[in-house]
Amino acid sequence: MNEMSLMMPRQIHRTGIRKGVLADLALKILFLQGEMSLVELGDQMCLGTGVVEEIFRFLRKEQLCEVKGMSVGSHWIAATATGKDRGTELLSINQYAGPAPVSLVDYTTRVGIQSVKHCKVEPADVVRAIYPLVLDQDILLRLGTAIRSGTSIFLYGPPGTGKTSIATCIPEIYNDCVWIPHAIEIDGQIIAVYDPAVHKAPTNIESKDSIYEESDKRWVLCRRPCIVAGGELSAEMLDLQFNSVTRFYTAPLQMKANNGLLLMDDFGRQRMRPEELLNRWMTPLDRGIDFLTLAGGRKFELPFDLFVVFATNLDPSLLADAAFLRRIPNKIGISYARRDQFVEIFRSECQTRMFPFDPEVANSLADFITGEMKQPLCQCCVRDLINQITWTANYQGLEPQLTRQVLEQACRAYFLPPDK
Repeated sequence: MNEMSLMMPRQIHRTGIRKGVLADLALKILFLQGEMSLVELGDQMCLGTGVVEEIFRFLRKEQLCEVKGMSVGSHWIAATATGKDRGTELLSINQYAGPAPVSLVDYTTRVGIQSVKHCKVEPADVVRAIYPLVLDQDILLRLGTAIRSGTSIFLYGPPGTGKTSIATCIPEIYNDCVWIPHAIEIDGQIIAVYDPAVHKAPTNIESKDSIYEESDKRWVLCRRPCIVAGGELSAEMLDLQFNSVTRFYTAPLQMKANNGLLLMDDFGRQRMRPEELLNRWMTPLDRGIDFLTLAGGRKFELPFDLFVVFATNLDPSLLADAAFLRRIPNKIGISYARRDQFVEIFRSECQTRMFPFDPEVANSLADFITGEMKQPLCQCCVRDLINQITWTANYQGLEPQLTRQVLEQACRAYFLPPDK
């Protein structure tokens, strides 16, 4: 992790951001907060003492702020009347008043350093992350190979075979962390990147604290991000989101997922047509770069560094042409469970829920599903049927039991009749 440390800049020129941008941000914060110490201003801007002192001297020289006193060895300052007028004007341009942004150059460099393509993935990591899912060794090998490539993968197969479960386990394979900026600045425009709903803190708190203590606070140390986009996906979600009230941008899904995973679940059933998405991402998937456009028409390039998983129960050849499929180098078909796999899934689910496991009951259930109900052995069936039994027992005030009779009743509640 040492190679990933980010030292706190001591001078403005080392932040990569123009003095005017930082001064404007500081003045907006002063206007909104009223009087505050330089320490408090630095904490809110996520900047070190040296940089905040430079900003303070600049604002004071321009008569935009004034000293109100001292507090624990730090100046206590407030905006002057001129500063308040300027603050009002700046807030009308954009209302961003959070941590100082980083430059696009620094962001691009950092994404490259912590690329998903650089992740070390070993067979033991895959087995650990996928547990307790039951998969063939061939699938595990192909899955590990795809993840190590850091590119993209097509998971396809019938409904209920565990494609989404497999995909959502992938982030657990990664053993490292990445730095995510609160925001980036391009031509005076702010793009908010950090999203606490997506960017999760590392589980190893001691390691996090030791690294974060002297780091550049404009960056947040996180686990590699994982974003799931389902049927709600639209074309607008892949472009910069401009808020007409606050007048700054929010990063699109793929930018928030940089250095991590983006799962396109139920691909082919989104609000956005498959061919529209495929055309939009032809270049990003091929070259690892994306292009976004600001409201004024300014187009800029940024890295597209994420492991993209397309999961679908539709035929991939009907969703994309050969040119696009070539750009997804890993394709793994997930079929229905074999009987031995189904019994193992039943055993694992019983162990997880602390039910006694009887292999004869598991085999009887498999016979009933394929014979009486005329259904394939989906990997999700065991979990769903035990849910049915638990719900019924809770409703009746009884202790749930996995007997043949109870499981057959659950099957009749879960599946449509065979003649339908």
